[in-house]
Amino acid sequence: MPNPLAVSPPPAQAKALAAAAQALALVASVRAPYRALAEQVITAAASVPANVVEGEGRHGNDRVYHFRVAYASAKELAVHLTLLVDVGAVDRRVAERVLSLLDEVRAMLWRMTHPR
Repeated sequence: MPNPLAVSPPPAQAKALAAAAQALALVASVRAPYRALAEQVITAAASVPANVVEGEGRHGNDRVYHFRVAYASAKELAVHLTLLVDVGAVDRRVAERVLSLLDEVRAMLWRMTHPR
């Protein structure tokens, strides 16, 4: 059986996966009182690549819907990470790398939902 991870994913999927993995690692050790916010990061981070992948397997309006959900989740993830940075709960430099990747993901998703 072929390994699905051996095939290079499309660019939006690859960036979304990278951003999500880095975000998950970043918040893994966040403790109270910010743990609930870290849980929101986990949920939003998982949603971004999941919806990109699901959208890639759909057609028409259903496809665009999933890309829009991924875009919104990427925005939500960015807000949660920014809050955690602002209160000193996560490393600023690592978060900035994740936020930069998320910006690229959002740009790609914007083009995917707003074709020329």
